[in-house]
Amino acid sequence: MLKFPCLVLDHDDTVVRSTPTIHYPAFAKTLKTLRPDVNWTLEQFVAYNFDPGFEAMCRDILHFTPEEMNFQEASWRAWSAANIPPAFEGMEELLRRYRLQNGVVCVVSHSSEETIRRDYHQHFGFEPDLVFGWELGADKRKPAPWPLEQIMAHFSLKPQQLLMVDDLKPGWQMAKSCGVPFAFAGWGCSVESIQHFMHQNADYDLRQVSELQQLVL
Repeated sequence: MLKFPCLVLDHDDTVVRSTPTIHYPAFAKTLKTLRPDVNWTLEQFVAYNFDPGFEAMCRDILHFTPEEMNFQEASWRAWSAANIPPAFEGMEELLRRYRLQNGVVCVVSHSSEETIRRDYHQHFGFEPDLVFGWELGADKRKPAPWPLEQIMAHFSLKPQQLLMVDDLKPGWQMAKSCGVPFAFAGWGCSVESIQHFMHQNADYDLRQVSELQQLVL
């Protein structure tokens, strides 16, 4: 019997290595157009995505207008459509074994549902049971508790039967608000401040995909 019957996975830099290959290059290209005087490193971009978060970063730090937000989103979608990020080593085996034991796989992410389902089909040969992506809007997007509430209601599960796996704060905030255990996906993170926060606050501080496999299987 699985310790966690439902695995709730973030997508970017948890299941696939997408920030270095898609999100950062796309955003750097956007900055060259909208804010040519801003030159962030990959580490700075990741740190701002962690705190204050992507939307707040665009709104409060870069002061994007609604029109500029639409421009950056269109640029990001174009880059995402043209590129499939690589899956982390060990993730395919983990998900295959987990599903063989009738585990439920859900995704709560700031990527689009279309992109998530494409990546799962490409790398793992199946699509998640439920996907909650960026297009749902701010009130239904993590860190809002709505995705986890929907998952628990749909599968008649209690909070302790889920495990939220994420590399950034919105996933931790969402899990905490619902009483769902949280595991830090540290295999895709090299930013020391994020590692420190997660070491202090995550229920499970994981640095390798193999550690997640040992935990859930």
